[in-house]
Amino acid sequence: MRYRFFVPTLITLATCGLALAQSTARITPNFKDADITQIIEAVGAATGRNFIIDPRVRAQVTMLSTTPMTPEQFYQAFLSILSVHGFVAVPSGNLIKVLPDANMRQLPANDLPGRVSSTSDEVVTQVVAVKSVSAAQLVPVLRPMMPQNAQLAAVTGTNMLIISDRANNVSRLMRIIERIDRSGNSDVDVIPLQSATAGDTVRVLTALLGAGGGDAGNAVRIVADDRSNSIMISGDQNQRLRVKALIAHLDTPVDAGSETQVRYLDYADAEDLAAKLKGQLSSSSAATSSARGQPAGPVQPPQAGGNAPAAATSTSTTLSLEGGTATIWADKDTNALVITAPQRTMRALNSVIDKLDIRRAQVLVEAIVAEVSAGTANDLGVNWVIDGSAAGLAAGGFVVPVGSGNAPIVDLYNLYQGTSDTVPTGTTLAVGRYEATGVNFGLVLKALQTDTRNNIILTPQIVTQDNQEAKIEVAREVPFVTGQYTGTTGTTSAFQTIQRQQVGTILTVTPQINKGDAVMLKIEVESSELETTPVAGAADLITQKRAISTTVLIRDGGTLVLGGLTSDGSNASENRVPLLGRIPVLGELFRSRSKSTSKRNLMVFIKPSILRDDARAALETGAKYNFLREQQRQMNRETTLIPLLPLGRGAALPDISNGETTTPPSTAPAPAAPAAPASGTTP
Repeated sequence: MRYRFFVPTLITLATCGLALAQSTARITPNFKDADITQIIEAVGAATGRNFIIDPRVRAQVTMLSTTPMTPEQFYQAFLSILSVHGFVAVPSGNLIKVLPDANMRQLPANDLPGRVSSTSDEVVTQVVAVKSVSAAQLVPVLRPMMPQNAQLAAVTGTNMLIISDRANNVSRLMRIIERIDRSGNSDVDVIPLQSATAGDTVRVLTALLGAGGGDAGNAVRIVADDRSNSIMISGDQNQRLRVKALIAHLDTPVDAGSETQVRYLDYADAEDLAAKLKGQLSSSSAATSSARGQPAGPVQPPQAGGNAPAAATSTSTTLSLEGGTATIWADKDTNALVITAPQRTMRALNSVIDKLDIRRAQVLVEAIVAEVSAGTANDLGVNWVIDGSAAGLAAGGFVVPVGSGNAPIVDLYNLYQGTSDTVPTGTTLAVGRYEATGVNFGLVLKALQTDTRNNIILTPQIVTQDNQEAKIEVAREVPFVTGQYTGTTGTTSAFQTIQRQQVGTILTVTPQINKGDAVMLKIEVESSELETTPVAGAADLITQKRAISTTVLIRDGGTLVLGGLTSDGSNASENRVPLLGRIPVLGELFRSRSKSTSKRNLMVFIKPSILRDDARAALETGAKYNFLREQQRQMNRETTLIPLLPLGRGAALPDISNGETTTPPSTAPAPAAPAAPASGTTP
């Protein structure tokens, strides 16, 4: 076996014509149509490396050299032979595997430039960081420069390229990437404009240069900064110079004079907006003058003979500005603004008007004032009087009021004599004797139980615009006496001073729609009514008042409680004759008792609904309209067998379900039959 291995080696060395010097090893390879395995054996013998050959490695190789090589140079030439024939040498520990390069991207490799020469054909893997351009954009540019089995990938998160190829090609690609990355690091020019506006100028340049801002190879980016009225340019230096020259031509004043425009407003009030614009111009003029150390321009009245209408319908103000004067006046009849100003000022004013003349959302505010109260009262008592004199004077008696406010029992003596004009309330049992002679007496037993229940619900509703105060009043004007004078002589007449106050329901609200669907409400709710039960010591009418004033934040369509009051009261009283009133059973003749309880629950709720468009407003309006119309239809229905007005109908709202209204039917009798009911219902 040793002989068979040694003989082919000697033959190969003899065929190659290797010349080995004694001081330095030199190799002069000379192969012609040799099997590639023979060359691998020669490289292994010259360099001392061990090879493992894949069975798929088959090729006939010709290698001619006239210059002696060192073993390392011979190895590099061997790697070039493998590259030409589609093979690759992969180090694996102390061994080198010779494989087809179809699997080159999965094989381990070294990195440049520390361990492998940049001119070698050895397979390497390199990670390149790109700074100024996108790594993903370089992939389609570099891929045609690489063999099919090489690997090129972009890591977009870190803007890096991963290249797996032979060292000499990887080195070439790295030099190309360095040049592209250097040229992509372009500067940015910021050009402030004096006369033109940044947005308009960028639109003109974009239309001229195209979407890419120039040629595909030398594209520039143009961005407008409206805040500073500047244009920013980035890209190739030559293209930037070209764009800067165009901007210089566009940024020139076209006309130093003024122009006049009539601006019809859609939603804003012309007089109100004109006052705000005048204040804006006055502030701008004062700021510019103070910056230059000059006094602000005076406000001048409009010149005679101008186009301003009469003072009854418009107001005018002339301001001295940089580059000319500005005049703004409002026409009330057409709700329009007439503006005379330089072009730059005109553009600024139109921009402000565009943002202020917008449709504001509306808010439907529904308040609910709910009050539930209940009270009970029980009165039980005995009153008596005895008259033993012929003159009709009382000799004794027990006369006290039974319950609060029940005065008829206090007038028992007149009732006994038959001269009282009041009738006792409740269950009253009376016995007595009234004659001219003898002992007269009278006795009254009174029992009364009272239950009172109140359920009051008030729902004031109002619609207003955002940030606009609105007020609804459903009340009566009630006169209250505030002072009086009674004359003591014939020349002085008596008089009274009366002040009228509103008694009813009053809702005042100012909504503010916040970002999203929240509504800030500044609200005042007041509900008052006249007190029906008299109060002792009151000089005039008495009113009950419930009022809340607060600011709350509610979401659209939500309901929030604003506040309320819960009260629970109890009162008991007893009147009796000392000692006698404490006698069991018999003491009931000498005492009277009363007891009352009261409970009251009062709550106020609020519900805002944002009406952003006509559809939402129509939906809310239709719901309220149809509810009221249905209530009227129910009231108009006759519930008796013989109607009082068989040919007449009560007043009702017209139908707006189809967007059309008709005249409500008259309440007077008509000879014609009533119209057919809407929606298939019976009127």
